[in-house]
Amino acid sequence: MEMLANAHRTGLKKRDMVNLRRDKPRGVLHSGDVTPEMVHARYWPSPDLVPFVEHYWTVEWDLDAPLRRETLPHPVVHIVLENGEATLTGPSTRRFVTTLAGKGRVFGIKFHPGGFRPFLGGPVSAYADRTVALGEIFRQDAADLVRRALARDAHAETIAVLEAFLRERDPRIDATAVSMAAIAKRMADDREITRIEQIVREFGIGLRTLQRQFRDYVGVHPKWAIQRYRLHEALARIDDGTMHDWATLASDLRYADQAHLIRDFKKLVGLTPAEYARAAPRAAPADTAARR
Repeated sequence: MEMLANAHRTGLKKRDMVNLRRDKPRGVLHSGDVTPEMVHARYWPSPDLVPFVEHYWTVEWDLDAPLRRETLPHPVVHIVLENGEATLTGPSTRRFVTTLAGKGRVFGIKFHPGGFRPFLGGPVSAYADRTVALGEIFRQDAADLVRRALARDAHAETIAVLEAFLRERDPRIDATAVSMAAIAKRMADDREITRIEQIVREFGIGLRTLQRQFRDYVGVHPKWAIQRYRLHEALARIDDGTMHDWATLASDLRYADQAHLIRDFKKLVGLTPAEYARAAPRAAPADTAARR
């Protein structure tokens, strides 16, 4: 959900170039489609918040015509500040679609899988496929957060407000949250992981314990997370222009056959891999764009 599109650096003020996250984001549809009227940046968290926060993100736009943006789902929680409101978006199992219009700004916090559980005090699965007012969880403090954070123009100042808010919640490093984050990272990084039984063996955890703790801390079923990460990889290869052989792609991602890959891809993206590849714009030069 972090909205969207390539991180276009042109337009960032020098003051906002500190602590930028510069690696390519994953799961952004048509990630080569860059517009100079939109600025998208991501920032690393301070060391004490690294166990919980993956990064902060912001999008600013000033558009002559509406612009549609889509991302694949990630098994994470976001706090989003926009138009004077703060919301919490739980792990989504559906593609995120939004249309940007006119002039606007949004700032967000993307938590690690399991990273929001210490702030919540209850199962993250209760917020799966839901967006709720942040005040439902943090009461009046949420309204104060929006007012103070969005009053700042400099990204570093906004982040300082967000980090102070998180520290005031006094999150404690939770061994189970750390374990679930490590498992999610393994699923994301290793394309050989295709079944939850592999995670059970590697991490020495019982199957039912894994399923229960993953849903509690991450908010979704571990099998779903494995499948989504495989589709993130498929999307990245198509966007890079390195893959047009769907049988090979299916084999690389350990699908039973090409038909299963095409079915899963179309169900989530809305297009077959071939249709998506034909519609994808050419990638932007490395010095002007990067992925989320």
